[in-house]
Amino acid sequence: MPTPLWLLAAALAADTTPAPLVRPLPAGVAARPDTTRRPRAVQVSEGYETRLRIHRWGSYAILPLFATQYVLGDRLLGQKEDVFAGRRGSPPDDGLRRNHAIVAGAVGTVFLVNTVTGVWNLAESRGVEQGRTRRLVHSLAMLGAEAGFVAAGVLGSRAVDSDVDAARRHRNVALGSVAVSTASVVGMWIFNRD
Repeated sequence: MPTPLWLLAAALAADTTPAPLVRPLPAGVAARPDTTRRPRAVQVSEGYETRLRIHRWGSYAILPLFATQYVLGDRLLGQKEDVFAGRRGSPPDDGLRRNHAIVAGAVGTVFLVNTVTGVWNLAESRGVEQGRTRRLVHSLAMLGAEAGFVAAGVLGSRAVDSDVDAARRHRNVALGSVAVSTASVVGMWIFNRD
C-alpha cells in the first residue's frame, strides 16, 4: 500500500536536524578558547637527509678515533715522563708523535664536517618544535667540546718541547672535551626519537 501523501508532507515538515554533539553552555558561561595547537608543518630539503646521514656516520667514526688518540697520547706522555724522570735518554718517539698528530687531524676533520652539517641542519629545522631543546643542548655541548679541542691543540703544540705539566694540561683538556662530546653523542643516540 502506498504511503499516504499527508504522512510524507508531515515528515518533510518535521525538524530533521540532528541533535548537537556538544551540549550548549548555560547562560552566562563563556566558552574557553581552544588552547591546543596543531604542530606547524615544516618542509626540509633533500639535502637535510644527506647531511644528517653524513653527520651520523661522523658520530660513529669519532669514538674509535678518540680511543686511538687516547692510546697514542698516553704512550707519548709516558715517554715524556720517562725523559724528564731520567729513565729514558732519547726524546719521545717521532713516529708516535707524528701518528698522534695525524689522528688529531682526523678528529678535527670529523668535528669540522659534523659542525658544518649539524649547524646547517639546525638552521634548516629551526621551525620544527619537536626535539628542539634536545637539538639545541646537543649543539651547544658539541660547540663547547670543539672549543675545548681547539684549546687542547694549542696546549699540545706548546707541550712538544716543554715540561710534562704542559703535556698533562693538554691531555686533561682533551679528555674533558672527549667526555662532553661523547656524552652528547650517546645522548642523541639514546634520546633521538625523530
